[in-house]
Amino acid sequence: METAAQYTASAPLTAATPTPSVPGAAVSVGPKAMRAVVHNRYGAPEMLALRSVRRPDPQPTEVLVRVHAAGLHIGDCFAVRGTPFAMRLVTGLLKPKVGIPGFDLAGTVEAVGSEVTRFRPGDAVFGCGNGSCAEFVAVEQDTLAAKPDGLSFEQAAAVPTSALAALHALRDVASLQAGDRVLVNGASGGVGSFAVQLAKSLGAEVTGVCSTKNVEMVRSLGADHVIDYTREDFTEGGAIYDLVFDNIENRSLSDCRRALAPKGMLVLNSGTGATGVRMLMRLLKPLVVSPFVGHTLRRYLSVPNHADLTELAALAESGAIVPRIDKTYALEQTAAALVHIESGRARGKVVVRVGL
Repeated sequence: METAAQYTASAPLTAATPTPSVPGAAVSVGPKAMRAVVHNRYGAPEMLALRSVRRPDPQPTEVLVRVHAAGLHIGDCFAVRGTPFAMRLVTGLLKPKVGIPGFDLAGTVEAVGSEVTRFRPGDAVFGCGNGSCAEFVAVEQDTLAAKPDGLSFEQAAAVPTSALAALHALRDVASLQAGDRVLVNGASGGVGSFAVQLAKSLGAEVTGVCSTKNVEMVRSLGADHVIDYTREDFTEGGAIYDLVFDNIENRSLSDCRRALAPKGMLVLNSGTGATGVRMLMRLLKPLVVSPFVGHTLRRYLSVPNHADLTELAALAESGAIVPRIDKTYALEQTAAALVHIESGRARGKVVVRVGL
């Protein structure tokens, strides 16, 4: 993949308005070039630029995908800013290694590497790969799956990272069983909205926590009960749960444990409620405390893979999960999309439309 420094034409993006018309939307490209949103340094989303860069060539185990839509999440904001600093262990210590935001994608196969066996040109796919806010991206075949027929490319791009994070938390970490009582904190967000639906598909009794404006949305996802956090504190309401899946982490461990059954589990999926040393403490404390209390306190790592993407595709085909898209932006509006995510006001997923 080309880096942000290897461009031939450029134009700044804007994050000020939801539908800007800016120079660069019609950046011309040659037969071996493509349009991409790039950055060669860490900083605010506003410094992103739409540029013409060299189209990647797939390696033997890679698939070259013509991107139709890219799904964005808070991790993409962290990658652009280079904060928390630990992100740079993955994205590049001093400057971005890829320099093109986006990880989730949906599109059609343009070409395949010599060792690719699962896909062929023309296949509609969805999955994960660095630099999806571009017209083309080279992706490992193991992080792709066939796009569900019942979803548009925009809907499919909204699924991978967030739905995988929810699936891995509920199925793999918590071993959720039918009849379990589950509370999802942050139920209207990207991961939370999938968690509510997946927990219901597994037979759990689900309570979602969200703001007043999102109560009806969370109820429409299938939640049995909805708590408006502006009116009620889930840690003080008296109800207890077998699992609390916390995507917000705005409460202390002791607060959350009040809502757990005696042998209940708390699964944490944020760690962003602090910075610096305090953030490190927040990340590590549950792992240190867990062996000494009756509750199980867990963090986890969600890694994309073909098998689980295929399972999500089947769930989408059956209607068990339906991606909820808050807003869709054009490629040249990627900065605005990231700013919207950072605002905390997104309901469900945010998607960038790249091309059809």
